[in-house]
Amino acid sequence: MITGTTKLIAHLGYPTESFKAPLIYNPYFEMNGIDAVVVPMGCRPEDYPAFLKLLFRLSNIHGALITMPHKISTMALLDETSTNAKVAGSCNAVRLGSDGRLIGDMFDGEGFVRGVLRKGKKVEGAHALIAGAGGVGSAIAASLAQAGVEHLAIFDANQTTATALLDRLRKYYPQLDVTVGSADPEGFDIVVNATPLGMRRGDPLPIDIDRISPSTFVGEVVLTREITPLLEAVRARGCAFQVGTDMLFEQIPAYLEFFEFPTTTADNLRAIAKLG
Repeated sequence: MITGTTKLIAHLGYPTESFKAPLIYNPYFEMNGIDAVVVPMGCRPEDYPAFLKLLFRLSNIHGALITMPHKISTMALLDETSTNAKVAGSCNAVRLGSDGRLIGDMFDGEGFVRGVLRKGKKVEGAHALIAGAGGVGSAIAASLAQAGVEHLAIFDANQTTATALLDRLRKYYPQLDVTVGSADPEGFDIVVNATPLGMRRGDPLPIDIDRISPSTFVGEVVLTREITPLLEAVRARGCAFQVGTDMLFEQIPAYLEFFEFPTTTADNLRAIAKLG
């Protein structure tokens, strides 16, 4: 039930038809007696800068979830951003500070790292390879750096994109050993597919499976299918792995903490979500 005291969490993006967050957050809020609601709000890019500022003038606004195509443009509209958001170059959560300032953070990478840790894989001191330096790859790189990886290798078909991420990592994590260039998975403890490869039938694999060790942990970000061709191949080699939707569910407890709501576990959210 939405009342005059309900805290509004706007889910901002365009278009809204594929939004899943309300189907996860709202059942959780209802079950736990939290007087808040996530509301999808479709905002076209040309209207977004003005709309975001006006949205946070509402007396009952509490925060916003930010999705495509607004994650990058949000950065210039904030008063304060986390290091994760600065390294990622994008933002997917905004809350109103007590002084009226807009505070932004990025949780895609946090969700990925939380999932890896919960599966028992050590991140601190690890050597990690990320294939794909776009939005989600940059977010994962930021969170792996924050979690203490020793070496981070970045590969992207677009050299400019990869180099830009390299520069941001060196700026905010000057002690981190970070390189750009190869997608060769040999010798890495953690390998991440942060490319779209695996979404469409017939996509090539993002890495050379023959060069990956059975002890390597492999993470996927593709959401359209649980076991992608990459995960099917590394499972056959004996690798532990993480499916794309794990990143989605694992980041929600971090969002709840950011919005100062009672938090929970990814397993609990999976159990109560009404995704159909």
